[in-house]
Amino acid sequence: MERFGGNAALYERLALKFLDDAHFAALEQALADGDVDAAVREAHTLKGVAGNLSFTALYEAASKVNAALRERDLAEATALMDPARNAHVAVISALSSLRDER
Repeated sequence: MERFGGNAALYERLALKFLDDAHFAALEQALADGDVDAAVREAHTLKGVAGNLSFTALYEAASKVNAALRERDLAEATALMDPARNAHVAVISALSSLRDER
């Protein structure tokens, strides 16, 4: 909340925008295509967005994928996607519930 000046409404609005964020899907596609450069960009952006919104588990998982990709280790990055996928699903599920409660 510190990042958002204690403005819970602003945080909620920005967090809910994450439901439309395409970086995770783009990361999966880049990995499937073997496009390391695109995967690095997507993982880095996903990591940043998750970090800014304090989605800690997703941030940590995306950081590990990003680190592997920076080493150009596509196999390791792909192996690290399961925890990232699980964290992403958890965030999307929580945000969907929040949106549905509104």
